[in-house]
Amino acid sequence: MAYVLGAFIVSLVVTLLLVRYRRLHAVYTADTDLLGVQKFHARAVPRVGGVALVLSMVVPCAIAAFRDPEIVGSLTLLIVASLPVFLGGLTEDITKKVRARVRLSLALCSGALAYFLVGAGVNHLGIIGLDWLLQFAVVSFLVSIFAMAGAANAINIIDGYNGLASVVSAMIFAGMAYVAFYLGDRLVLVAAVGMLGAIGGFLIWNYPRGLIFLGDGGAYFIGFIIGALSILLLARHPNLSPWFPLLLCIYPVFETLFSIYRKKLVRGKSPGAPDGVHLHMLVYKRLVRWAVGSSEARLITQRNAMTSPYLWVLSSMGTIPAVLFWQYEYVLMFFVALFSISYVVLYRRLVLFRMPRWLVLQKKRRR
Repeated sequence: MAYVLGAFIVSLVVTLLLVRYRRLHAVYTADTDLLGVQKFHARAVPRVGGVALVLSMVVPCAIAAFRDPEIVGSLTLLIVASLPVFLGGLTEDITKKVRARVRLSLALCSGALAYFLVGAGVNHLGIIGLDWLLQFAVVSFLVSIFAMAGAANAINIIDGYNGLASVVSAMIFAGMAYVAFYLGDRLVLVAAVGMLGAIGGFLIWNYPRGLIFLGDGGAYFIGFIIGALSILLLARHPNLSPWFPLLLCIYPVFETLFSIYRKKLVRGKSPGAPDGVHLHMLVYKRLVRWAVGSSEARLITQRNAMTSPYLWVLSSMGTIPAVLFWQYEYVLMFFVALFSISYVVLYRRLVLFRMPRWLVLQKKRRR
């Protein structure tokens, strides 16, 4: 409880200060692009919420020094390893000039630090042939750093609406904490519950009013920690099925893979090119028809917030069975397949305007 509460309070207060004194830093930190293809907010909003998350994770490290001294070193090094990818994202939030390739390089750098500093190395994936290759350090190293970089990018991709990435990530960390508790893994448990508290403090100011955003820095930080903890669970517990972290994180993972397929193979574009047809954007455009066409900031923000619960429910199709059946590999595989099919079916129906009417939120515009 101390880890959660401590991180929550610091995150809550730091985020409050960032919101309260936004006029002092908004010229540098506010997202003023309201017309971009991936922009769905009504006014300029600070996008440096990640600062609160990183600072709040100092608290679990400090508490661990007294309560869990055996993990404080690894926990601190994990946060240190996250700094390159976080600072790269934060610099992009402030300058808007950091290229995607540079941010990917920094994510890989963070992955390399986690690999060497805390032993976040993939040693089994349950795939014949690949598991044999993972015995070689260079293969394990490459798979590990790309997995952590991919996780960081995956959370950034789904960070499109108020509360979306935060709640999805909170569910993932809750699932990790649950399994880590049963496995007796204090490092993963403390890191996961600390992140839960940090996200909770931020979320109060982010949802539903959208007073502050995670920004690239916050999304990358959360995603990297998710990736690192997933790998640490597998590395430290050889009997744990790799299908557990995959199912737990299936929504952001599948969204990323599907986006790469859609952009590169279907449309012939760069996977890093922004577009307006991610699943969460289609939900916003097709299902949440609340005050469509209105220019009132209040209604635009309300419509934005109404989008996230749809994706929370979708994500729970992975997180809930992952937690319930984490010891049963074939059941986990079944739910991964079920989620993948459900995602594709839902995406296709949204693209073709074949949505069930009961899913549509609609309000007539006042004249």
